[in-house]
Amino acid sequence: MTIRVLLADDQALLRSAFRVLVDSEPDMEVVGEASDGAEAARLASERRADVVLMDIRMPGTDGLAATRLISADPALAHVRVVILTTFEVDDYVVQSLRAGASGFLGKGSEPDELLSAIRVAAGGEALLSPAATKGLIARFLAQDGTAGEDRDPARAERLETLTGREREVLVQVAGGLSNDEIAERLVVSPLTVKTHVNRAMAKLGARDRAQLVVIAYESGLVRPRVE
Repeated sequence: MTIRVLLADDQALLRSAFRVLVDSEPDMEVVGEASDGAEAARLASERRADVVLMDIRMPGTDGLAATRLISADPALAHVRVVILTTFEVDDYVVQSLRAGASGFLGKGSEPDELLSAIRVAAGGEALLSPAATKGLIARFLAQDGTAGEDRDPARAERLETLTGREREVLVQVAGGLSNDEIAERLVVSPLTVKTHVNRAMAKLGARDRAQLVVIAYESGLVRPRVE
């Protein structure tokens, strides 16, 4: 299947560069371009996009607000948003994940990393920036206080619906491990891990693995380590 990609960035030059890169791949195509968040949310529906590459800072409706609009629309439940940011260590990144983004990627990433991110997001798998460390989200949450006194009690309660094995797998997901890595650590098959991940996503109302990571920290299941 061809991955339908929407580009949202207020800089036309960057959109053009991304279009050339994406359209050069046989398994993906650019189906539209937007210069602001409101247009991105509209085109995501009209052009039936699978993945939106969303600049976080745009005039008018920014990428964060646009991500919330897309995430809140049941008709766009299949759409995955990848936030593009100039600075990967950015306070907006976690806000984007909470808003429903599938992950983030630095604009300085290599072309192969961008293309890989699109494929990963389209597949609903883990999408943390290839250039980011596994503890990056934990540090963000530690900085903004959500992993401390402001822990979300509602999400903590929802963890009670998980089985012991699902909670164990969720901890590994929050650590940034892939299905294969988790399978090796728990001595099970990758398919078994994928099943547990999918069940945890369904029970916790997570769109994808990136949101599972945030839930794990916000609920207090995993404590952040500040380096």
